[in-house]
Amino acid sequence: MFEIPLLYTVWSPDPIIFTLFDTISLRWYSLFFALGFIISQQIMVYIFRAEGHPETLVDRLTIFMVVATIVGARLGHVLFYEPEKYLSDPLSILRVWEGGLASHGAAIAILIALWLYVRGVPAQNYLWVVDRIVIVVALTGGLIRMGNLMNSEIGGKPTGTDSGFVFARDTEESLSTLKIPITDVISYKPENRSQDQKGSGIVPINFDISISKGGYEENALRQALETDVKYVLTRFRSSQKYLAENPESPLNYQLQDKGSYYIATIETYGIVRHPTQIYESVSYFLIFIGLFIGWVKYKEKIPEGLYLGIFLVSVFGMRFIWEFLKESQVDFEEDLVINMGQLLSIPAVVGGLALIIFALSKNRQKIN
Repeated sequence: MFEIPLLYTVWSPDPIIFTLFDTISLRWYSLFFALGFIISQQIMVYIFRAEGHPETLVDRLTIFMVVATIVGARLGHVLFYEPEKYLSDPLSILRVWEGGLASHGAAIAILIALWLYVRGVPAQNYLWVVDRIVIVVALTGGLIRMGNLMNSEIGGKPTGTDSGFVFARDTEESLSTLKIPITDVISYKPENRSQDQKGSGIVPINFDISISKGGYEENALRQALETDVKYVLTRFRSSQKYLAENPESPLNYQLQDKGSYYIATIETYGIVRHPTQIYESVSYFLIFIGLFIGWVKYKEKIPEGLYLGIFLVSVFGMRFIWEFLKESQVDFEEDLVINMGQLLSIPAVVGGLALIIFALSKNRQKIN
């Protein structure tokens, strides 16, 4: 009998691309973040050149954008999401590499930075610059969300179906911290396991744990696996969020002796979630394509402020929608009807609508 394959992905990429000298690492998030600015800079050079502006100004503009994005996103997270945590330890605000960036904060900072930029470039109008910069901001936003995906962060709520992503990276890292001499942990979607609750969003997932023998007797290792691994799969917060291991049942595993090491195959279940990072990323890429094509066709006819308004409505409108499928980023959001990301998106959308009306009415007056 033909059986439809389960349409879920066990997602657990290494967030680090490579490490040099055991100290310097290149992360996927950093790569996508940097690519966003590098590609955006080249697009802005093309735009400036096409509209008769000195392309040398793009270097100055890029510096303002990079600083505003990093500082604004960090301060946005601090003020909007975890003010008590960071204000009690102000130096922790500087530890950007630990995570904690908010796009709403970046948006506000970019608008302020562009105002400062045009003060030193009298030949350029503020709204003209903003209308062009939002084209590449949409592109950069899409790339940053891809970085979030590679970090297995900002994921979605359970789908309630067998289609989606099972995020396994946090559990892999938790298993690697056990006192058992573990050398590697790999998660994957098993091919030959039956599923008891098809269509429930609870799906099979395996973890292969490579263990150095190191004087471990098999019986002692089995006892350690049945207690320590079971504890990680059922008691750790990340495992409770992403896995559906029954705490009442014994650990389901197979242990293979490979000579110099063991492989323990842990058979458990994962919770299928929405890959909201992909949803957002695709949305922003489509917005970028639409804005860029519109600029190519109508660059000389775009009313000032129109593109900024379209950007605010489309980007933060889509953000508002996708937030319904996202898991809460901080604990206090659990009690909110709409989360902080949605609350902050509402004024952006309203302001965008006002800008669109203003730009179109002003353009209509010029025509008349």
